[in-house]
Amino acid sequence: MHASTTPALLALYDREMRQGARPEGPDDHVERVGRVVRRTAPAHGWNGVVWSGLASPGEADAAIAEQIAHYTAHGLAFEWKLYAHDTPADLGRRLTAAGFTPEPDETLMAAETGGLSLNVDVPDGIRVVPVTDRTGVDRVAEVHERAFGDDASRLRRRLLDALTATPDAVVAVLALAGEEPVSAARLELTPGTTFAGLWGGGTVPEWRGRGVYRALVAHRARVAAARGRRHLHVDASPQSRPILRRLGFTALTVTTPYVYEPAPGPGHGRGGHGPGPAPHRRDRR
Repeated sequence: MHASTTPALLALYDREMRQGARPEGPDDHVERVGRVVRRTAPAHGWNGVVWSGLASPGEADAAIAEQIAHYTAHGLAFEWKLYAHDTPADLGRRLTAAGFTPEPDETLMAAETGGLSLNVDVPDGIRVVPVTDRTGVDRVAEVHERAFGDDASRLRRRLLDALTATPDAVVAVLALAGEEPVSAARLELTPGTTFAGLWGGGTVPEWRGRGVYRALVAHRARVAAARGRRHLHVDASPQSRPILRRLGFTALTVTTPYVYEPAPGPGHGRGGHGPGPAPHRRDRR
């Protein structure tokens, strides 16, 4: 991908994946409210703002207050997924002032599937297998907890939901050393778009640095190409960025998850939030 194509690809991503966001399942609702596109899902799904086009500080403050009121009324934690080119320029500061907590920055990277270096060998002693049932999902959750050190109960429920309700839109895989799961990842194929997303790529500590993550990226990219997807996107950590760059991915922008956790009230539990901790863990080595 040439550098000159990067602004055009970012504009396409904004148009298809953010402004044109689609529901991810039967219990997922996407709506545009003014200059905001938000997703409302069950607590184990991803809840939050996927796009905003706010013209002024006053409009931003009003939109922030409206989203807090909406999700708090549902008893849900949520995320405002802020991109570096979003306006106004001080939107991140305004979110923090309103009670959001910023999580670590991620780099949005993308590539054309036809331009990737996909002649990647699976490391010796590793085999890649599909995940299609509850047992496989449990093994993905096991890898997640070992790789990232956080609870995978929400990921488990979300992946089971996806494999049951929208099996054509998600591809989950495990890397096994013998019978031991050592890495896991998934590919999400958003209907009606040219994009497929790489999510959840994680490898247990003792298997890092051996090419397992790279092999799972290449495997998912081949699946995406076979399914007719022209582009791949990934929220990359500092560890995975160099690997993705060598495979042919280009950095488009920086995105920061801003998380709002409402205080629990009568009849409301604590909700969960999205692509940071559980359902949409950024792709890592």
